[in-house]
Amino acid sequence: MPICIATAADLDDLVPLFAAYLTFYGVDKPDPQVREFLAARLARGDSTLLIARDDGANAQGFVQLYPLYDSLALRPSLLLSDLYVAEQARRQGVGEMLLEAARQHGLRTGACGLQLETARTNQAAQSLYERLGYVRDAIYLTYRLDLS
Repeated sequence: MPICIATAADLDDLVPLFAAYLTFYGVDKPDPQVREFLAARLARGDSTLLIARDDGANAQGFVQLYPLYDSLALRPSLLLSDLYVAEQARRQGVGEMLLEAARQHGLRTGACGLQLETARTNQAAQSLYERLGYVRDAIYLTYRLDLS
């Protein structure tokens, strides 16, 4: 399954996938707002979106990575912010392939690691992450301040 770095030409395929991702997390946004958000990420280059396509070039999933810096390692790192596989493509290895593509992207760009968060209830994702070597943090707690 081909996985490549998305460009503005991929927006028509990314928008419904990203909207479905938001719906999965209980957040519904109109497609024009999703398109604007993704177009800005691509135009500014402030994230990397990797898109997976089947042999018929149909979009099957995506992963979005944001650059970070690991102050303790004094090196760049990546936040794996968003991962989604279309319902019809699940249980076919697409998520694993996207995570491997993210890992390879991290290695190519000199990142010292990938960091992610997932819902406590998303057992399927947790199982996949742990099978691929991701380790649940037992030292640090995550806090968030809502500024909206």
